[in-house]
Amino acid sequence: MKYLTRHVAAFCAALLFLLVLPGRAHAQAYEAHLADDLATTPELCARVPCAEVFPGAASFSQRKGQPPYVEAYAAPDAAGQKKLLGWVMLSTDITDTPAYSGKPVVTLIGMDRDGRFVGVKVLKHSEPILLLGIPEAALVNFNQQYLGRKITDSIEVGPSRPAENVIGVDAISGATVTVVAQNQVLMTSGQAVARQVGLIAPTQRAPARYVASGKRYSWAELVALGVVQPLVVKPEQVGLPPGGAPFIELWFGDLNHPDVGRSLLGAAGFESLRSRMKEGEHAIFVVRTAGAESFKGSGFVRGGIYDRLQLKQGADLITFRDLDYFNLYGLEAAGAPSFTESGIFVVRSPAFSAAYPWKLAFLGNRVDRATGHRTFAVFEQKLWLSAELLQGGRPQVEEPTAPWVRIWKSKALETTLFALLLLGVGVVYAFRERLTRLSTHKNKWPVNAFKYTAWGLSIAFVGFGLMAQPSITQVLTWFHALLFQWTWSLFLSDPAIFVFWIFIIATVFLFGRGLFCGWLCPFGSLSEALYKIGGKLGLKRWQGSLPRRWHDRLKWLKYAIFFGLLAVSMFSMVTAEMLAEVEPFKTTFLVGITNRAWPYGLFVAVLLGISLFIERPYCKYICPLGAALAMPSTFRWFGLKRKQDCNSCAACGKGCGSLAIDADGRIDHRECLHCLDCMVLYTDVGGCPPLARERKRRERDGLLITPIGKDGYYIPIDAVPAVGARAVGGPDPRQASAPVELPHLSGGWSLRKLVLEARDHLFPWSGEGWHNRRGLQVAGISLAIAATLAWAWAAMGRMSSGAIVAWWFGWSVYEVLIRMHGRRYVKEGPWWGHRYREAGWMDMLSYVGFKNLLIGAALFLALKSVGLLQG
Repeated sequence: MKYLTRHVAAFCAALLFLLVLPGRAHAQAYEAHLADDLATTPELCARVPCAEVFPGAASFSQRKGQPPYVEAYAAPDAAGQKKLLGWVMLSTDITDTPAYSGKPVVTLIGMDRDGRFVGVKVLKHSEPILLLGIPEAALVNFNQQYLGRKITDSIEVGPSRPAENVIGVDAISGATVTVVAQNQVLMTSGQAVARQVGLIAPTQRAPARYVASGKRYSWAELVALGVVQPLVVKPEQVGLPPGGAPFIELWFGDLNHPDVGRSLLGAAGFESLRSRMKEGEHAIFVVRTAGAESFKGSGFVRGGIYDRLQLKQGADLITFRDLDYFNLYGLEAAGAPSFTESGIFVVRSPAFSAAYPWKLAFLGNRVDRATGHRTFAVFEQKLWLSAELLQGGRPQVEEPTAPWVRIWKSKALETTLFALLLLGVGVVYAFRERLTRLSTHKNKWPVNAFKYTAWGLSIAFVGFGLMAQPSITQVLTWFHALLFQWTWSLFLSDPAIFVFWIFIIATVFLFGRGLFCGWLCPFGSLSEALYKIGGKLGLKRWQGSLPRRWHDRLKWLKYAIFFGLLAVSMFSMVTAEMLAEVEPFKTTFLVGITNRAWPYGLFVAVLLGISLFIERPYCKYICPLGAALAMPSTFRWFGLKRKQDCNSCAACGKGCGSLAIDADGRIDHRECLHCLDCMVLYTDVGGCPPLARERKRRERDGLLITPIGKDGYYIPIDAVPAVGARAVGGPDPRQASAPVELPHLSGGWSLRKLVLEARDHLFPWSGEGWHNRRGLQVAGISLAIAATLAWAWAAMGRMSSGAIVAWWFGWSVYEVLIRMHGRRYVKEGPWWGHRYREAGWMDMLSYVGFKNLLIGAALFLALKSVGLLQG
């Protein structure tokens, strides 16, 4: 057996290496390094391959216009004249629409003089799914669909609708968010340049009509009205160590409304400004109130362009030149802040209207401290005049909807059907006891009819249809987002996954992992369905389970994989994504075996092949997602029922496919997949040995055959014992472990008990542990002091988030050890209850891990909210 184990381990390690290798080999644009000055250099085509997106062009101009573009020319003719062929643009010069990763896909785009796309090339993306789950070629092929299309066409991701003149482009299965965002990037970029060069009529906005009362506003009143706004960039947002002062703090506002302009500049200053402006021109002010960074930059010295500031209104982007700048010597509004840099900028674009919302953008560079690479960064703040300052109020504005909103609208029907499926399964499971009472060990169809239907829908509809297979990568992403940067749009980008996780989180705390893993996990359902089908096809004689001693060892493997992925993700999420290929979900449902390299298909085939002979081998021994859900399952509110006789009867244990019932009849809800076979036996008077014995005795003695009560026994008759003699002296299988009495925490709630319970959660040391493990206790106190100092250093900006996480992991490991030698108990059932039981190692690991995750997340969010923790 040891020889076989070594060879199986070697095979799995080799297979995992082969799974990771293709992801490394085919990554071309994933996090590619681009020139540091790509966003500012006039010679764009000296930095990027413009010729690849404009075939036939012999030369390219410098950057022109706002937003910037490059002109593409043919080779000179006999007279030396160069014919204009079209234009090339860089997407991030125009829009920073984020994709699934939260970062934009940097794309180079070519457009001819007819407004047709002639080339599209992705220079850089940060989409992990295009590194591992889906080949990068899929995004290349998606972009090819735009070639020959016009920027005036109505193009959407999805089917074409000729009646509405909508041209559809095929999505990438499993990367819907990425392609929806890319569609928006291509169309927005092309249309922005087309407006400048005259292919599309410029945007027309009605001019603002002001309500002028002659009132003079204070600074506080202007802030309350929203006509002045702050734009703050923190040091950590640009890759610098956090500090007390911001990287730059700007205040900006409108100078077009007469009352606002006079309040800020004074009557004489406002009239002087208007006298220097032409009809239809507008003005804004910008002042720097904190930070050492200049918002003027150095571009206005070299080329007369203020390259740090832009104004955006809809698809229009306005950059200011030196001729658009007037000095601002002071602000007259009462309570106005002092400033160290200031300016008035004139907006000369006829498309601008102060009645519509606009944004001030500060342009900068973000330094990745891990690699030293610089990336272009844009920080924006919106301003829209208050409705009371405009005649007729604010105009109706239809702003572009976020990609995730469009996805929810397009998938409304299937998301609703999926939510109804989850609700239906949850309701059926909540009434499981009624179903199990209608079933017997010989006829389980009242239960199995629902369970098999759930399997079928999970495989066909959820897995292959919606491709909504949850994954450990989502757990890691959630963990990182909670600690570092929470982005709702990231989690809302896939409606089915979002709804599924709400269901999973709720049911894990109610019933444990088993409802999801046993009834609704697409891959788990497929695995068990194959096992059932194999039995019907004549393989039953070879079907079975691993010996208990091997099962009890191998079941810990999935926890080791989970913690390994979690630890790796703290240092490199990309590496964790690669190692997460231990999950076969992407290959099975998301991408398809035929669309991936052969090692992925082999891995899935091996797992499903073993599933014909062993029930759910992947779920029991490998699945890191199952391990992540198993830990909170330790503290589920409702469990499966047991009776005292279960400690002396092995009927349920022998029939348990997940091997979750031990020799004492206890159910380990971390391993239980809720097949409900044991619940069927619980009330089966013919299948449950204690009930069968009691029934036969009553029939023999002529006693009344009463119904089965909630405790799993016949409703008792006087003088008739309910529990077998052998079971009375044994352990109580209705408890996961022996109960623990804590007098100081028993009884109802009071302020004193709240304080004592909080002490129990936060203070792991105990008098018993001090006497038994004094050295361990002293070491723990030292570690606690060190951890406290680490958090203090973090608050002062002297320690990184990664170091703090490492400290927190170390402390959690120690806390498990110290509690197992002192406070060796955990709470059973709902958090507001007072039932405690003896903790095993996995109980304590689950409790400490989950508790410290919540505490650590709260501390991280508190420090991040005040800008004291490095990213």
